[in-house]
Amino acid sequence: MNTDAPQVHVSFANTVACGARDLQPAYFALVMATGIVTIAAHMEGMYLLAKGLTWFNGVAFIVLWVLTLIRLIAYPGFLWRDLIDHTRGVGFFTVVAGTGVLGSELIIVYRQYAIAFGLWLLACCLWLLLTYSIFTAFTVKSEKPSLADGINGGWLIAIVATQAVSGLATLLGPRFGTHEPEILFLALTFWLCGGMLYIWMISLIFYRYTFFRFSPSDLMPPYWINMGAVAISTLAGTLLAVNASRAHFLEMLHPFLVGFSVFFWATATWWIPMLITLGFWRHVYKRYKLTYDPLYWGAVFPLGMYTACTYDLSAATQLHFLLWIPHYFIFIALAAWSATFVGLLHALLRVVIPQRPRMASDTR
Repeated sequence: MNTDAPQVHVSFANTVACGARDLQPAYFALVMATGIVTIAAHMEGMYLLAKGLTWFNGVAFIVLWVLTLIRLIAYPGFLWRDLIDHTRGVGFFTVVAGTGVLGSELIIVYRQYAIAFGLWLLACCLWLLLTYSIFTAFTVKSEKPSLADGINGGWLIAIVATQAVSGLATLLGPRFGTHEPEILFLALTFWLCGGMLYIWMISLIFYRYTFFRFSPSDLMPPYWINMGAVAISTLAGTLLAVNASRAHFLEMLHPFLVGFSVFFWATATWWIPMLITLGFWRHVYKRYKLTYDPLYWGAVFPLGMYTACTYDLSAATQLHFLLWIPHYFIFIALAAWSATFVGLLHALLRVVIPQRPRMASDTR
């Protein structure tokens, strides 16, 4: 009688259960990163690659949701502990951001407005739930970490989530017919809220960087979101500017929309040399080991977003000389995505291979 099959099933079930229990809240950054790299590739005419990555992203989105639901049902204590943690709780905003970016990806690559609309509704509900539950929990907790221990670049995922909802709403606007102005006003509101949140949070993060002791371990991969949050703010702003003719109030605000989009883009551009320098300091000067971490998807996302937002900013402002940036930056984004994906595969193999059942032939 062959007993290997039941062992395989038990082993696989245990692996899934452990994976769900210990799931990093920020793992939906994989969907964020893949989605925006896909959009950037599509903008640069890499249509076949964009279609393939969209299918991959859809599968990743479903798998991560299955693991999240298992965690919610089977391990609610673990989920709640992460939700109210100052350093891990903000990672849940990647669920909102990933949902919004995937919706935009489906519209741009496949023109799937119906699915994108469902994703937008889901993103709006998740944004409301997570924004006010997480920040309320952080506010009323009796025991709180110091600023040095409690804040990092990952907090800016809240801005990415807000702007992802705004951008997807703008893309869906024409599908609302006579109610399009209301949807565009909602998109404008989210965009403005995201911009204000960035100013609040980046002030604290910059203060923490420059006035507290800083070690290589403090420079976690999400520090690239310092740039990614303003890059997606640029993209959401340019989308509103390009569609300004669809609503009277946007036409009146057009110079403001363009001006602030350029402001966000300039800020994102300023961050790039700074982040490269800090990365060199961390991994070369301090010799901090570079190993795969799901948080590295949060470093891939800004590279793809900077590519896409520069492309759209060029179209919105007629600054065609900016197009050389996305023409080359797309390859940096794809290289970063590929390297992180290889790291993911290696991590998965390390989990699966040791649990492979021993076959009878192995003992001969």
